[in-house]
Amino acid sequence: MTQRVRNTISIDEKLLFEQAPGNRSSCDFPPLDVPSGEMTDYLPAALLRDDIPGFPELNEVEVVRHYTRLSTYNYNVDLGLYPLGSCTMKYNPKINEKLARIPAFVQAHPLQLHENTQGCLKVLQKLADLLVKITGMDGVTLQPLAGAHGELTGMMLIRAALTARGNPRKKVLIPDSAHGTNPASAVLCGYTTVTLKSNASGCIDLDELRRHLDPDVACLMMTVPNTLGVFEKNIQEVARLVHANGSFLYMDGANFNAFIGVARPGDMGVDVMHLNLHKTFSTPHGGGGPGAGPVVVVKELVPFLPVPVVAARPDGNLFLDYNRPQSIGRVAAFYGNFGVLLRALAYILREGSDGLRQVAENAVLNANYIRHHLSRDFHLEYQQPTLHEVVFDDKNQAEAGVHTMDMAKRLLDLGFHPPTVYFPLIVPNAIMIEPTESESKAELDAFIDTMRQIAREAREAPTLLQDAPQDIRNTRFDETLAARKPVLTWKGTGPA
Repeated sequence: MTQRVRNTISIDEKLLFEQAPGNRSSCDFPPLDVPSGEMTDYLPAALLRDDIPGFPELNEVEVVRHYTRLSTYNYNVDLGLYPLGSCTMKYNPKINEKLARIPAFVQAHPLQLHENTQGCLKVLQKLADLLVKITGMDGVTLQPLAGAHGELTGMMLIRAALTARGNPRKKVLIPDSAHGTNPASAVLCGYTTVTLKSNASGCIDLDELRRHLDPDVACLMMTVPNTLGVFEKNIQEVARLVHANGSFLYMDGANFNAFIGVARPGDMGVDVMHLNLHKTFSTPHGGGGPGAGPVVVVKELVPFLPVPVVAARPDGNLFLDYNRPQSIGRVAAFYGNFGVLLRALAYILREGSDGLRQVAENAVLNANYIRHHLSRDFHLEYQQPTLHEVVFDDKNQAEAGVHTMDMAKRLLDLGFHPPTVYFPLIVPNAIMIEPTESESKAELDAFIDTMRQIAREAREAPTLLQDAPQDIRNTRFDETLAARKPVLTWKGTGPA
């Protein structure tokens, strides 16, 4: 097949420190018009040094060109498909960005008087109302700043409600197909976690659930669809069993884009759920942020929602209400990431109810299209159709000594970003592919052809994959070490 055009420019870009010639200045300063003095008059001597060997001496043009060239190394969703899916990179319509840059919104300050921020408060109120309707719940907080933050907030609400009943309880049940942050949120709220093994279809085993339900169980934290992309078809029975035990049902809403507009979690018996706006509602999530993780809840949990809450006075003016005696308090310094919330509202209003349903339908169609065309080349641990994502593994390629990481690195050579690898943990050496609803058939076909090429290479030329990547600036490195012990300081001795 023809290799995809590279999305980067092959330039061996040196650090600023390495390309700066010595004995040069980038600007001339005018004579001082204030009294001169020693730096030690203003800063402690311990914070000063006599010289900075090799300090860059570059002008503006050189610096701008340096960072522009560096930017060409980055793969982004405006260049091509991200099989990582909505978990990290999902296309963000540009109209959302345009609306978020309206000067009146950009220049608003969270400490302004309510009288001067009625438009902003109306945005928050409108978004809150729509999220409640879309999910079939009774109340919402927009304050959490990210998905995991919303997850923690949801668990805090459950603990507060159980404490108000007289007993916060001790345990949280978590299926092995749930998102990896769930146990951390439960533990931070003082709970012990118990893992539930999934059945052969990758869903919650009802008998396993029954065995573990007891008076100490605070809630069940489940991900729907789960990390295999499988919908929990017995969710209503799960909810009945959990509620009969006096426990709450928590839903991780990370994968809500798989059935938005088709079904509502509130109708399934869910009590609390966080929403990842960057996943379902197409807001930006670059560089680890910004983010937003609203939490929707049933009526029993509404009194415990974080303060403040947008409310209306008798004259119709909106304000931030702090008079909530049972509230768990603030979970953020201010009322959420307003710009992200505004983008989510723009997305919902643009799509409408029919459009949101089509989002889910397209996401499911795209994932199953890939599943169908790659299932002969890559092993599927769970055979049933999935929703928004499909999880393969490397069993077919392992016989030739080719493993998941090798295939991920080879994708870099062929012009695609790798999918999520080694997650979910329920599938050893997993290859999780989520194309989202945004991609065309042509782009999906290009990705499928590339994955098939990799499968052929694994059989015919395994060393090609084992040595990948070969066609990009950086070769294979220890990613764990890079994450745990990144080198953030230049160690050179001066300009090259």
